[in-house]
Amino acid sequence: QAQIVESGGGLVQPGGSLRLSCVTSEITFRAYDMSWYRQAPGKERELVATISAVDSTTTYSDSVKGRFTISRDNTKSTAYLQMNNLEPEDTGVYYCHALHWQKVPNYWGRGTQVTVSS
Repeated sequence: QAQIVESGGGLVQPGGSLRLSCVTSEITFRAYDMSWYRQAPGKERELVATISAVDSTTTYSDSVKGRFTISRDNTKSTAYLQMNNLEPEDTGVYYCHALHWQKVPNYWGRGTQVTVSS
């Protein structure tokens, strides 16, 4: 059964950095577009960044562009989200999502909490 496990969250001061990891198993990782979503308290889940399976093309939401970098290591079946210059508005639960390039199946992790506060 496919597993998606996020790690790397925590408490950080404004301006700080964190690196999230998303380790997958039991999927053909290189065939999946990988994305990071986040959900702040009282808000809907939003897409933060995506890296494609085909050619590792990356896309970002306007709110994180220039501060966050998504990457993948197909040899380790792992995706990453490097987050720099963090702001209090970045606080939330960050979820990893794997979507097969043929659009099915897809899998979610359980999330990792990121809190940006002084």
